[in-house]
Amino acid sequence: METFTDWTPTEKNLTQKGYHVKRFPSADRATQYLCDVCRDSTVGFGDSMTLLRMGLYEALSRHNTVLDPQHPADGMDFLETAAKCLSTEYFFTSANAVAQTGEIVNIDGSGNRIAGSLFGHKKVFFIITPDKLAPSLEQAIWLARNVAAPQNARRLGLSTPCALGEMRCYDCSSPERICSAMCVHFKAINDMESHVIFVDTRP
Repeated sequence: METFTDWTPTEKNLTQKGYHVKRFPSADRATQYLCDVCRDSTVGFGDSMTLLRMGLYEALSRHNTVLDPQHPADGMDFLETAAKCLSTEYFFTSANAVAQTGEIVNIDGSGNRIAGSLFGHKKVFFIITPDKLAPSLEQAIWLARNVAAPQNARRLGLSTPCALGEMRCYDCSSPERICSAMCVHFKAINDMESHVIFVDTRP
């Protein structure tokens, strides 16, 4: 599948769909910007390896109260922390795929990442790296289902068919399946400021 590294058409289409779009040459530059615009606030994270690799939890925690299911708050587990992330002022997540035509695709197992990107915050931030880009919505959905989800299943050491066999979606009924739901953002959500942060290099 072709990988897109030219952000220009995607940026144009996302802007037309109501997103505030910024692009940075590195994760460090993006992190610095996000630390500058997010201060003295409550911040919730979706379950995202991109955010972890960028060190955003540590960076934003210096001047904010940050809740991240990967760093459960004292006395709380993953799900309890994820639930509290849904009522923060700001919400940060990545995406499994972004179409050049301006759609954002996310797949979720527990639903916390999708839920947080849809409602309950003043602002939501999508952090996007070049490996998430696809030329069309159809190909973005294919990328999310057949590449991103199997990669996550393998990273988590699950026993799903996509983790143990050929890397593709089997539309399985495994109790460990992590693609319980899929969300397509056709435009920015009403009544919530939506930001897309492009990072030229994967952290």
